Amino acid sequence: MSRGTTGTTTEQARKTAESLSYLSGFGNEHSSEAEPGALPVGRNSPQRAPLGLYAEQLSGTAFTEPRAHNRRSWLYRIRPSAAHPRFERMDNGALRTAPFTEAVPDPNRLRWGPLPEPPAGTDFLAGLWTLGGNGDATRRTGMAVHLYAANAGMHERVFSDADGELLIVPERGGLLLRTELGALCARPGDVALIPRGVRFRAELLEESARGYVCENYGRPFALPDLGPIGANGLANARDFLAPTAAYEAEERPVEVVNKFCGNLWRATYDHSPLDVVAWHGNHVPYVYDLRRFNVLGSISYDHPDPSVFTVLTSPSDTPGLAGVDFVVFAPRWLVGEDTFRPPYFHRNVMSEYMGLIEGAYDAKTGGEGGFVPGGGSLHNMMSAHGPDRETFERASAAQLAPQKVDDGLAFMFETRWPVTPTPQAARAPHLQPDYDTVWDGLERHFPRA
Repeated sequence: MSRGTTGTTTEQARKTAESLSYLSGFGNEHSSEAEPGALPVGRNSPQRAPLGLYAEQLSGTAFTEPRAHNRRSWLYRIRPSAAHPRFERMDNGALRTAPFTEAVPDPNRLRWGPLPEPPAGTDFLAGLWTLGGNGDATRRTGMAVHLYAANAGMHERVFSDADGELLIVPERGGLLLRTELGALCARPGDVALIPRGVRFRAELLEESARGYVCENYGRPFALPDLGPIGANGLANARDFLAPTAAYEAEERPVEVVNKFCGNLWRATYDHSPLDVVAWHGNHVPYVYDLRRFNVLGSISYDHPDPSVFTVLTSPSDTPGLAGVDFVVFAPRWLVGEDTFRPPYFHRNVMSEYMGLIEGAYDAKTGGEGGFVPGGGSLHNMMSAHGPDRETFERASAAQLAPQKVDDGLAFMFETRWPVTPTPQAARAPHLQPDYDTVWDGLERHFPRA
C-alpha cells in the first residue's frame, strides 16, 4: 500500500524516491493496486466498482487504432475526473506551442548555454522555457523543445498536457514525479515519459533542478523497429519502468493546470486528482536509465549513422520517417580502422536539436562558451555542421587504438520538420553569437594549381 502527500519537502521527496517499486516493460499491459481488492476482476467497468471507487478510462489513442498501437488505461479512483470546477485561463509564462508563427525558421547554426538561474520559488511548471518547435498541436503533429530550471517543488499544484506527451531529460538535480498512476524518480542520466493527459506533480530531490523536455504532439513514442539488427539491441523493453499504484486521499485545495491547444488553464479542486487507487493498461508513465542503452556500432570501419542510437521514435504517416526521434550518445567503444571516429560532416534533411547531460561530446569542444551540460545546439534541415576545427585536427591525427568514450552523455531530438526558434530563444542572453567561429581555420589541404 502506498499513499502520498500533497505538499512535501525535498527530504521527504528523497525518502519517497528511495522507497519506490516499479513494473518492468515498455508497452506492457500492466496492472497495479495500492489497496487489496481495488482492481475489478474479469471486467473493466462493473456495476459497482470495488471499494466504492469510480471506474474511468483514459484513452491515449483513438478507440479504433490497431491493437499494436492502441494506448489506454483503466483507472479506479476516489472521485471521477469529471468532478471538477470550471477552468480559467492563466498566464503561459515562457511556455509556447506550435504552430510557431512569431518568427521565421532560421537556417543558421545556433547554440545556447544553460538557462539562467530562475527567481526563488520557481517550480517545474513555472520554469518551463520554450526554445522552439514545429507542426501544429491542434492537429497532433510535430514537437516542441523546452528547457526547465526550478528551485521549488510543485506543492499544491498538479499539471497535465492535453497537447502531447512529455519526455523529460534531467541534466541537474533529480525529480520525483508523482503521477495519477504512481510515482517515478528521474535523476540525471534517466529520462521520464509522461503520456498525454496524465496528471503529475514534480518535486525536487535537490535544492534545484534543470533539464530538457521534448513535447511530442504526434503519435506516442515507441521503441524503434530493429530490422536486420535482429531481436535484441538498442533500448531493451524490460529496462523501462512503470510506477506502481499510489494515491492521495486527503481533501484540501489543489491547483490543477491543464495545457490545452497551447494555453494554460487552471482550476482549484477541493481534493487531489492524484487519487487513483488501482489501474491497469498501457497508457502509462515510464522512467528509463540511459546508461542501459545497448549501443551498436561499427566493428570494421566508418562512423555509423546516428539512427543506431535511437532510444524512442514517434512514427509518422511515412514509414521510416519519424515525427521526432530521441537519440542518446551513451558510453561506447570506438574501434573503426582507417576511420575518422567523431561524427562526420553532415547536411541532413532532418532537423537536429542536441543537448548535453554530463561531461563532453566527442564532436564538440566544451569549456567556457562551448557545448556544455545544460546547453544545446540547433542544426535545422540542410544546415551544414560537424566536428569543430579542434576536434577535426585531433581526430585526424589520432592513433587508432581501441578507444572507450565514457566521459559524456549527450542526446538529440531529431525531427522531420524545421524547428522554428521562439523570439525569446532568438534574443536569449545565453544564445552564443559566435557559434559559427568553431569552424574557422578548417584550411584547404587540396593542392593548388
